[in-house]
Amino acid sequence: MVTTLTADRLAELVDGDESFALVDTRPADSFESWHVPGAIHFPFGPDEALDGRLEELRETVGDTARVVTICAKGISSGTLATQLASATDEYEIQAVDGGMKAWSGVYEAVEVDVGDGLVVVQVQRRAKGCLGYVVGCEATGEAIVVDPTADLEEFEVAAEEAGLTITGVIDTHVHADHVSGGRELADVLEVPYYLGEHAAGRDVQVAFTPLGRNEVLEVGERELKALYTPGHTSDMLSLLVDDRALLTADTLHAGSTGRTELEFSEDSEAQRASEHSSGEAAREGETGARLLYETLHRTILAMPENVVVLPGHVAVSADGAFEHGAPGEPITTTIRAARTEMDALQLEEEAFVDRLAEAGEKPANYEAIIDLNRGVDSKAPEERVELELGPNNCSA
Repeated sequence: MVTTLTADRLAELVDGDESFALVDTRPADSFESWHVPGAIHFPFGPDEALDGRLEELRETVGDTARVVTICAKGISSGTLATQLASATDEYEIQAVDGGMKAWSGVYEAVEVDVGDGLVVVQVQRRAKGCLGYVVGCEATGEAIVVDPTADLEEFEVAAEEAGLTITGVIDTHVHADHVSGGRELADVLEVPYYLGEHAAGRDVQVAFTPLGRNEVLEVGERELKALYTPGHTSDMLSLLVDDRALLTADTLHAGSTGRTELEFSEDSEAQRASEHSSGEAAREGETGARLLYETLHRTILAMPENVVVLPGHVAVSADGAFEHGAPGEPITTTIRAARTEMDALQLEEEAFVDRLAEAGEKPANYEAIIDLNRGVDSKAPEERVELELGPNNCSA
């Protein structure tokens, strides 16, 4: 008999001690670029028959009594599970409802201890490594949401469970890897929506309240200061909370920096200007890389060393594991640890620029996602989810 398994329940299995074989039926290129931790590959199409391949499947899953199947949307994996149940009764068989599409929507809300009176909840999107935040004042119960994804309820529930009321929403920049829920969440809750003032230079066509350099927002008894930290994008903000926590978005991650060529690509206006002024061919993302180098060394690393760094992403490897920390645990670093332990921050400027020019494969559909987040294009919710499927690739 075949039963279905939710993606949230699959996450519990992955994190737990139960023995099972997770069989991913997608094509090889899809599997190799992005899969659930511990998954094994057994390509199987939605119209394929298991006849003649049962022994191959037995060898693939090994000595297990439980087989869980997964694919992109739950179609081919459901077909395999049904045929396997008809062919043998040696396994307990389950198929993941919604497949990798559902896996992309698994979240954990994790409270980060940054000191008395300040509440910080890190909302982790497991498959993509997106890290959004609910930042609140314990005394008044007021809170700001920072960098929400389009799964608005995850942030509303996180705030509610922390005893907080959302009074504003901030996007630190125009995101390239995921569809922002910032404007929509602000509209639903009838609260202000903020972007950095330099977002106006990116032809953002959604209404927003601009945050200027060093502008301070009061969140109850807490203070949130907007720092201009360009490099990953030209409009990037980092947010300093009570001089003890710094939300660095894609400027600084727990073990890497953000990449710089998604806006500052080789054919962008900024990149062409850099090339013209130097008389030489510019390296990929060079304009942004030089901005980021200055931001990191003159602004971020100038902070007191005990300031807690709260990044906007954590890199997720092809096999689905966080490259720093683990889902359900706070993903943080400190200014001191970043300064002393991160290889990229030990480089001189030219070497840093060279390194960022080789940031690797870009996020899938990033140009279309940027257009959605700028408000120059619109798509149905189903189409937005499709754009986001796949690895994150926002780290350099």
